[in-house]
Amino acid sequence: MTITSPPVASPPAVARTRFPRGAVCLLLAALAVVVTLTASIRLGARDISTLEIVRILLHPGGESYNAQVLWTERIPRSLLGLLVGAALGASGLIMQALTMNPLAEPGILGIEQGAAMFVVLGVVFLGVADLQGYFWLALLGSAVSAALVYLIGTRTNTGSSTIGLVLAGVSLAAMMSALITLMVVRDTAAFSHLRFWSVGQLTGRASVLGETWPFAVTGLLLALPFGRTLNILSLGDDTARSLGVPVERARLAAAAVAVLLCAAATAATGPVAFVGLVAPHCARMLAGPDHRWTLPMSMALGAVLLTGADIAGRLVLDHGEIQVGVMTAAIGTPFFVWLARRRNLVRV
Repeated sequence: MTITSPPVASPPAVARTRFPRGAVCLLLAALAVVVTLTASIRLGARDISTLEIVRILLHPGGESYNAQVLWTERIPRSLLGLLVGAALGASGLIMQALTMNPLAEPGILGIEQGAAMFVVLGVVFLGVADLQGYFWLALLGSAVSAALVYLIGTRTNTGSSTIGLVLAGVSLAAMMSALITLMVVRDTAAFSHLRFWSVGQLTGRASVLGETWPFAVTGLLLALPFGRTLNILSLGDDTARSLGVPVERARLAAAAVAVLLCAAATAATGPVAFVGLVAPHCARMLAGPDHRWTLPMSMALGAVLLTGADIAGRLVLDHGEIQVGVMTAAIGTPFFVWLARRRNLVRV
């Protein structure tokens, strides 16, 4: 009789740790933000070496020309570009998710036109002529136009509140654009001031960083928890209600955050097109449809896109620079056309 020994249990296999796709993409996007910020501080009409930047940062009391350039222009301008880009990216993603319109961007609800309208009113009737005055007027105009769009859109008999908001935004934007044209063609000073503000730019806007960052940072922090809510809202109103989400209240809160972000960005730099369109779609293509990952991804990619466009605008010409609003339009227009033709890529 042969006695067999019992089989020896093999040690359990070590489970592989697999990082979520969204986490990997978000880590790479954060690295891209750091690289873009460094390049924005270094490059321009006068390049400054990395070692020189480190020396100036460690000894902030320096009186050299490079130190003055860094502290008064490059660093505030770069930080403003990151904040505005992140705000537009998050605002665009939230608006696309709420309206279920993949081609939506912050200007679709008339927010940018409302900001421009109040800037023109301030120039014509109040004599405002400084950047700080533009900022507060644009912020107020954005909030007023968003409130009007909400009041009109939610009372429009279209069968869908999202369609009503889009129709109200487009109609109100067209009306305000006509009123702006009527005012500026009769007033040369108003036309000159509006032309200066309406071209999205970071040049000379470093002074409004102090007014911008509290609104932008607050909006970004408020937006981050909305990823799960946007996921549920994308399932439809009935399903969202069955899961315990107060649909109207959640949609209103998300829209308010999106308006705050877009208003702060528009007030700081003027209207900048396509960042709120391109960044969310790039985030979805990289990280997938989960808004818990695509929302911070859209913030990071918006910051990279806007700051990268600003760097390109500084370097594309031998003398002078191209404003960032022109550069983002040059980048975003081909993407918009390609996106509109690829229907399988424009789902939200």
